[in-house]
Amino acid sequence: MKLISTPLALFCIGTSCLAEQPLSAIDWLNDVVTLPAVQPNPYFTGVPPINGETKPERILIEPLGDAIPDSVGLLPSSVTSLPENLWQNSTTADLTALLARIPNDTLPAIQTLYYSLLLAEAEAPINSGPRADFLKARITALVEFGAVEPALALLQRAGSANKPLFDQWFMLSLLSGDESPACAVLHDQPDLSQSYPSRIFCSARAGDWPMAALTYDSANALNLLTKAEAELLAQFLDPETIETETLPAPPHPMTPLIFRLYEAAGAPLPTRGLPRAYAMADLGNTSGWKARIEAAERLTRSGAVAPNRLIGLYTSRKPAASGGVWDRVAAVQRFDKALVAGKADDVAATLPKAWEMMRSQGLEVAFAQLFSSQLQAFDLPREYRPLTLRIGLLSPAYKTDTDKYTASDSDENFMLHLARGTPDIQLATTDLQTAIAIAFAAKGPARDHEMLLQNGKVGQAILSAAIGLDQASSGNLAGTTASLATLRAVGLEDTARRAALQLLILELFN
Repeated sequence: MKLISTPLALFCIGTSCLAEQPLSAIDWLNDVVTLPAVQPNPYFTGVPPINGETKPERILIEPLGDAIPDSVGLLPSSVTSLPENLWQNSTTADLTALLARIPNDTLPAIQTLYYSLLLAEAEAPINSGPRADFLKARITALVEFGAVEPALALLQRAGSANKPLFDQWFMLSLLSGDESPACAVLHDQPDLSQSYPSRIFCSARAGDWPMAALTYDSANALNLLTKAEAELLAQFLDPETIETETLPAPPHPMTPLIFRLYEAAGAPLPTRGLPRAYAMADLGNTSGWKARIEAAERLTRSGAVAPNRLIGLYTSRKPAASGGVWDRVAAVQRFDKALVAGKADDVAATLPKAWEMMRSQGLEVAFAQLFSSQLQAFDLPREYRPLTLRIGLLSPAYKTDTDKYTASDSDENFMLHLARGTPDIQLATTDLQTAIAIAFAAKGPARDHEMLLQNGKVGQAILSAAIGLDQASSGNLAGTTASLATLRAVGLEDTARRAALQLLILELFN
């Protein structure tokens, strides 16, 4: 199968960069869709890319010295098309309150927008300080999506070996499975963290058993450890007791350190019932194939893992059994094999099952991203046309993937016009279509967001509109209109179209 990749940004370690096109040392970043600004924008004081084109930009990962950590990002304005004054006129409190409202499950188009906002290089909020509260809130939002790798990259770029950021760096290092650098720093500078369990763990990992034991005894005597921490750290410090002592029941909520201590005790915990970030632990080669697939499905759904990684796991070997995940693997493998072989009859025979399997996991947009362009090259029987059209409309190339289609009913007529940016209200036959058409006819942002934009609070307005659209997807049609109108007004036309198409199509198929 032909793998897809949307180049985003170049990451360089050290001071030299090698690039023919913007690529990333973090695979995750290569597959985030860019957000082209399609028109000059009165709300952006920076100059948007001409015709939505972006230029490769060198980004160096290095300490920022006296720079404000809250301004740190991984994606420059030339990549995101977002202005450098994105956050500058907003307060940290207002922005962190909005970030805390981002829902767990989002429209894929809005999810992409969230990532661009969270990873953008931009001037810090007006009242930013050395505590880096805004950066920490962005890290927390990324971790809620399960996006551990980019969160770690942000922290490392900001200078993670400092007191305000260290605890987040350490916890994310534990989730990534590479805590050695953070532990080495903490062992040398224990005052970086107020967490006694972290200090004990890192002293032991460094081989400083006397210090680990002393810290453990002191913290335990002062009741600074939870029951689970005390029991698990005791076994970590004295592995011979693992065979004679019973492990405590997993606590709620779970912490990355407790999670790793269970692993160290030879009793790794399943991640399915834990927050998404823990699923990263199942992506490693030490996990079984089934666990890796299920983790990749979960993280692909939240945008934390690129669809390429999931399809690589799906097609890496033959299914080990039947039922559940193995049925999905078999269905996708058969469809992928038919595409590669170029046999239209086989593609038609395998498409419905593969689509249904991916849809059952909320992976319709990932399926379209992976397969649409290849699928559209086949001349399938007419009965498959509604499905192939909708797959095309869910793909990043929705305009070119569907340019051969003509509408066969009113829903398709409206969606094809929407894909071209002209969803006339006269074409609407449902309340949702009407709400979308009104938004695309609007000449400016929604009233709720207009004052924010006039006051230069561009990022706050975009973030508010994005959250509003996610909430509107549950039935608030007025909110749908307001959010789409604002996204279009600030130049995020592509995001608005894709979000509106997803609202229509995913509703039709669910």
